[in-house]
Amino acid sequence: MTEQEREIAALIQLIDDPDNEVQETVVARLLHYGREIVPRLERVWEATEDEILQKKMEELIHRVHFNDLKTDVIRWNKAQEPDLLAGALLIARYSFPQLDVPAFMASFEKLRRNVWLEMNNYLTPLEQVNVLNSIMYSYYKLQGHEIAGNEIKHYFINQVLESRQGNTYTIGILFLAICEALDVPIFAIDLPRQFIFAYIDTVHSFLNADAEIQHIPFFIDPINGMVYTQNDIDQYLKKLKAPANERYFRPLSNRQILAKMLRDMCKCYDSKGDTESRDDMQQLLLLMSKPPDAE
Repeated sequence: MTEQEREIAALIQLIDDPDNEVQETVVARLLHYGREIVPRLERVWEATEDEILQKKMEELIHRVHFNDLKTDVIRWNKAQEPDLLAGALLIARYSFPQLDVPAFMASFEKLRRNVWLEMNNYLTPLEQVNVLNSIMYSYYKLQGHEIAGNEIKHYFINQVLESRQGNTYTIGILFLAICEALDVPIFAIDLPRQFIFAYIDTVHSFLNADAEIQHIPFFIDPINGMVYTQNDIDQYLKKLKAPANERYFRPLSNRQILAKMLRDMCKCYDSKGDTESRDDMQQLLLLMSKPPDAE
């Protein structure tokens, strides 16, 4: 047994010391070892019948994984415009720390390729969306669930391609990732109380050739692929009594999309009385929404 292994064994022996200060010191030291200590903690959990010790092992393993996750989120956030799908996979690791990312990406690539095979340069914008809808909702039979359902499992994107179940965020992020890969100009916008997409054409002004004008011919609901007109959106805003605001129709950044999802995840955990997970989501929200050059 190495000196490190002896230290770990001694620390684990002290994990249920009656002195809280000793316990805190032991936990801090064990966390210092990072993910390499997880198999050892799992063996202790399996070997003991002491429910209190098992609970402490579970909490410690969770903290190790969560610290590891936060480190990777900080690394992800250093990019000027971090990858949306990669960010969603990081969030999924909160509940699935052993998530097989390469396997997920292989499944995503099959989905992307199926869409790509049906696309061509002669399709109109609406025809492009019809292709996306046909593959995602008819061929793959993805089923979207309302956020109001408060099903936390639908927030983890790795589950969508396995179970064919998701919500507006997870199915929507898959939709957006495919659009980005295939250069289809569909973007999430900041409509109140909704996660909705806009097909944004960029056209040039006749008066100023260098000036770009954004034109939105239609909108898409990622929960089922339904297409809405500008009038539909105007009526929705009127029903909400929302004041006119150009911000509603500006594309959201990837950070903003994931922050929007994390805020709803906080509400979901809160509704279930899981304040610990809610607080963890708030930490991820802070880390993911902070600009990379912020102090």
